[in-house]
Amino acid sequence: MNMETTIIIGGGHAGGEAALSLRQGGYAGRIVLICEEHGLPYQRPPLSKAFLLAPEPEASLIRPAANFSKADIEIASGIGVQTIDRQARSVTLSDGSRLSWDHLIIATGSRPRQLALPDPITAQPTNLHYLRNLTDAQRLKGALQPDKKLLIIGGGYIGLEVASAAQSLGLQVTIIEAQERILSRVTAPEVSAFYQQVHQAAGIQMLTGVQITTVNFSSDGTAIRSVTLQNGDELPTDVVLAGIGAIPETGLAESAGLEVDNGILVNEFCQTSDPAIYAIGDCSNHPSKAYQRRIRLESVPNAVEQARVAAQSINGSPKPYESIPWFWSDQYDLKLQMVGLSQGYDQVVIRGNPEERSFAAFYFANDKLIAADCVSRPSEFGMIRKLVQAGTTASSAAALANIDVALKDLL
Repeated sequence: MNMETTIIIGGGHAGGEAALSLRQGGYAGRIVLICEEHGLPYQRPPLSKAFLLAPEPEASLIRPAANFSKADIEIASGIGVQTIDRQARSVTLSDGSRLSWDHLIIATGSRPRQLALPDPITAQPTNLHYLRNLTDAQRLKGALQPDKKLLIIGGGYIGLEVASAAQSLGLQVTIIEAQERILSRVTAPEVSAFYQQVHQAAGIQMLTGVQITTVNFSSDGTAIRSVTLQNGDELPTDVVLAGIGAIPETGLAESAGLEVDNGILVNEFCQTSDPAIYAIGDCSNHPSKAYQRRIRLESVPNAVEQARVAAQSINGSPKPYESIPWFWSDQYDLKLQMVGLSQGYDQVVIRGNPEERSFAAFYFANDKLIAADCVSRPSEFGMIRKLVQAGTTASSAAALANIDVALKDLL
């Protein structure tokens, strides 16, 4: 008898967790994890923080090699998938070989949005960086030398985390953000203002509400030497990091005829429009019961939880994905923990004092708590997650703002 086979495309958090969860759930068939990068799945969040600061950085594996070996998971490392054949239920690899599957999990993640450059420029400038994988991080770390000028385009989490690390390494850092404030898409003005003040107090120049009109190159055209802003100011630079968003890797799915719209469309069990194929992590777009709309998330918790949902479905014990999303960001000595999605909020309640570098912001919409940001209050975050999950009403707003009221009493 032929052994049932599950192939997982993508060796990130989602792919690695899916492989292990399948086996832990009793899957007896063959599991093949295809990793385009060489090596085992590794932790990506430290790449914008601790990795850049470590004297001799190494990638932190998601799980030790022994875990994959013990679980009899085959690792196809350093090889990519070229095509998915749904009719034959096979994939063609970059070396020309083919593998057959009974279940397929797509965990291809996302890629950085590219900075728009003048048409004659065909090669990436030598000092322009993006940050998505270990190779990117190694290249960026080598460029972060003391007294160099670092220009960060984009005031999102990646840019702010790298800025805090680069400042610690002695670079002169400038952040430019097209929106009127940093983190404008994900936080309230109070949280944006707090983080802007923190970065400026550390010596980082921060320019918001500005647009780049011209990218100026070295005489040989190989490196960016400065950018010109719409007000005419020119910012010289040695190193450039573009942190302007990410695009889901959906090419394989589109070529295979799967439904795609800002990610690979899946149901609550992470199944695509082909029920034998699953999509998880950054590349997937799933229905959210809590927010009554489809969402695509770029976060480790989402990748891990979707991996477990897909594994449970393949193992015959399906359980819908209904988790409230949560995230984190480390900048300087501050830990920002976020739960829920704050878009569409109509009321913000602050607990604690931003001047003391420890507070929480609660977001309400239509009388319901939909999200919260927690800055350096780790002991409260677990309870805050429960409050958001419970859909706490705005009648609790005054109590949430009162630090003398225990959060557990509001559940």
